[in-house]
Amino acid sequence: MTTYLPDTNILINASNGRRGHRELLRTLLTKGHRLACCSITVSELFSGVHPKDLATIEEFVSVLKWLDTTPSMARQAGRWRYDYSRQGLTLSLPDTLIAATALGHGPPL
Repeated sequence: MTTYLPDTNILINASNGRRGHRELLRTLLTKGHRLACCSITVSELFSGVHPKDLATIEEFVSVLKWLDTTPSMARQAGRWRYDYSRQGLTLSLPDTLIAATALGHGPPL
């Protein structure tokens, strides 16, 4: 069994039934895998939820495994942003925090 930390875009598309992401997550679950979330994915997800859909999203998030973002993970995210910006690549803070959380806990992103 593997635990996956889906990016927020995957969670949003799954909740809206777009791009086959709901089926992808369902397939992972039926194969015995787990899905996780972190503070960043939950914050991003809830920033776009219409009030009428809050209960559904609350229920969905409640079954996900919670992964904390530690101070060392936050430092890693900041270092990635710094290092990549010196190479001309701009990475968003939320994306680097999600990636650092995944790396720190081990689940594939």
